[in-house]
Amino acid sequence: MLSVHIENVGTMAVIECVGRIVRSEAAFTLRDAVRSQGNAGMVVLDLSEVSAIEADGLGMLVFLQRWALDHDIRLKLFNPRQVVRHRLERVNSMREFEFATLDEMIALLAHAQDRNVRAA
Repeated sequence: MLSVHIENVGTMAVIECVGRIVRSEAAFTLRDAVRSQGNAGMVVLDLSEVSAIEADGLGMLVFLQRWALDHDIRLKLFNPRQVVRHRLERVNSMREFEFATLDEMIALLAHAQDRNVRAA
């Protein structure tokens, strides 16, 4: 089971994922969450609370990376647990993705929030 929470800050969407991405229904939940952010300039998938990822989830991440590129959206992964990172490494998917560091996330959120304040 996977649950997602979407937080929009300026043109950035942070999608917090909680649970496991091991079956197709979880992969489709992730797909729908990301694709709902078609107007975002950047989508960050917070994977810090994802405890497992299997073939359906890995395939969906690759699909979403290509979808984001086709829609001129930057897709970044943030803070995957070691087990998730290990699965990405085993299928050679690590080079497909951009990973956001904690410092980068803080800077991105501050920049997006600053742009919101100026726009108001």
